[in-house]
Amino acid sequence: MKTMKQAEFKKAIAGLPLEKSAYFASIGSTNDVVAEWAREGAKGLCLAFANEQTSGRGRAGRHWVTPPGSALAFSLLLDFAPSFDQSLLGRVSGLGALAVCEALENLYQLAPQIKWPNDVLLEGKKVCGVLPETHWSGEHLQALILGIGINVAPSSVPIQEALNFPATSVEDVLKRRVNFGRLLRATLGRLLGWKDLLESPEFKKAWEQRLAYRGEVVRLESSQGEMVEAELHSLAADGSLKLRMQNGDLRTFQGSEIQLRPLIDSRTK
Repeated sequence: MKTMKQAEFKKAIAGLPLEKSAYFASIGSTNDVVAEWAREGAKGLCLAFANEQTSGRGRAGRHWVTPPGSALAFSLLLDFAPSFDQSLLGRVSGLGALAVCEALENLYQLAPQIKWPNDVLLEGKKVCGVLPETHWSGEHLQALILGIGINVAPSSVPIQEALNFPATSVEDVLKRRVNFGRLLRATLGRLLGWKDLLESPEFKKAWEQRLAYRGEVVRLESSQGEMVEAELHSLAADGSLKLRMQNGDLRTFQGSEIQLRPLIDSRTK
């Protein structure tokens, strides 16, 4: 099993504009580590990386485990100014997903897609999840944390019975070993390249171009259990999803409101 040691981690992040960074052989959750740094007053761009993560979190409170040496599991405290436009919070998932997509494209000539709002797909299967978390003091945004988990080795993929959506790993798709440090460096580089362009039309266009199922009919399940079918149309300015309903109307959905699935589940293909 390929394990990224601390020396390889330090080499991968050398020269990046990080105020603080830490490597953990094993940790509960890198998002929790970075949140604690923020509570202690950490400022600027800070990075926590875990070779093993035992209590990682996914969307809707799902539990996620990263076996040792199987994946890239890391979290960033983003260094947005206090004047950060809170209407852009919905774009932060896209920031992480777009960075991963471009790293996979540039390094391996793969064709990843973004399953809105926070997953990266390879060959229709989940290879990466992104979890943004916000911490508030009243109406004031205290910290914005971005957690990213990339399945690199086959051992990172849970057993089929534990999945609610098909999953894969980068090595499963490439049929060869991957250099963990090189992929981490490429992902962080693309994230830093887009971070200050979060509100730009170019960012929205790059995210939208990689939307999985665009122009296709998808199935939605709302937080209230309502099931609907609609055509995936585009992104709204704040990163919400626009869908064309069966009556022709365009409706906008927030990431917290719905679960999105292709009309034909890839598990049945």
